[in-house]
Amino acid sequence: MTHAALPPELARMVGPDGVVQRVRLAAYAWCEQNGAVLLTRISVNGPGGGLWTLPGGGLDFGEDPRDGVIREVAEETGLEAMPGDLLGVRSAVLEPGETISGHRVQTVGLLYRAAITGGHLRNEADGSSDLAHWVLIDEVEALPQVDLLRWANRLVRDE
Repeated sequence: MTHAALPPELARMVGPDGVVQRVRLAAYAWCEQNGAVLLTRISVNGPGGGLWTLPGGGLDFGEDPRDGVIREVAEETGLEAMPGDLLGVRSAVLEPGETISGHRVQTVGLLYRAAITGGHLRNEADGSSDLAHWVLIDEVEALPQVDLLRWANRLVRDE
């Protein structure tokens, strides 16, 4: 189907260069414990492989962001989290080479401070991350990381 043949509601999702453009709402957790923050490493199976990030990710349609962050922390780390205050909102555009779908995606990420309430730390199997680890806050800046983590670390330190 050519761009001209798309229904108007779908044609709006195609940029001038022919790439699908869409918005993705996501929720992330800043979990701090004993001077360390909970991080996950992006799996080598996709863009950004090997970079560190916060546990979290895209919301399912109709999912409350707080429920989404609870689900994502459990999926990626095996831990149970209770989201608290909303720390910030971040918007960024990822180009097709930076996304699994090959789409241009505007990500809108909600960052919650969260407390770990149970569970056992484990790595995600066959998912978007391959390692979950507590990292000393003073060592975060030295890690290879996504912009989201860099932003969140600055945000929390400036509180």
